[in-house]
Amino acid sequence: MPTLYIVGTPIGNLEDLTPRAARILSEVSLVAAEDTRVTRRLLSHLGIHPRTTSFHQHNWRNKLDGLLAELAEGDVALVTDAGMPVVSDPGNELVAAAARAGIKIEVVPGPSAVTAALAISGFAGDAFSFLGFLSRRRKDRQSALREASSSVVPLVIFEAPHRLRATLADMDTVLGGRPLAVCRELTKLHEEVFR
Repeated sequence: MPTLYIVGTPIGNLEDLTPRAARILSEVSLVAAEDTRVTRRLLSHLGIHPRTTSFHQHNWRNKLDGLLAELAEGDVALVTDAGMPVVSDPGNELVAAAARAGIKIEVVPGPSAVTAALAISGFAGDAFSFLGFLSRRRKDRQSALREASSSVVPLVIFEAPHRLRATLADMDTVLGGRPLAVCRELTKLHEEVFR
């Protein structure tokens, strides 16, 4: 029975790819990737060359039916540029459509920037709230932070480097003196954590 594999990929260090993930990527007939250029570098590092197609926030609606047709014929792996598909990417649309179509789905867990950041932060990790990427609009960003401000658990937030200063300023305004850890380039050569 054809299977959709949700495959976790390294968030930085290529050695973090699991042996199972490497095997699955070598066996599938197609890899649906957020950015095929990034994924091809990983596949080339592994010495494998399956077919790839892009699947991201700007094209998922146009690609969905074609990927379901591919799944009728063979196995497909869904990957993101770094970490677990579906976390802050549109992979959930493919997973939901495959589930509705009765297609077998398997997860191949791997690295996660969310849990890696929480682990290295030094904050308690028994409970946390993941907010993903906040809005680019300051008003909406501050609103999301206000909504989360009553939470006593650590908040994990993704942010693009070019918006970090603005987001940190908003966090200071809304969250005040709450302890903070900024993690960048996790698992890479220039990994940094600012507390």
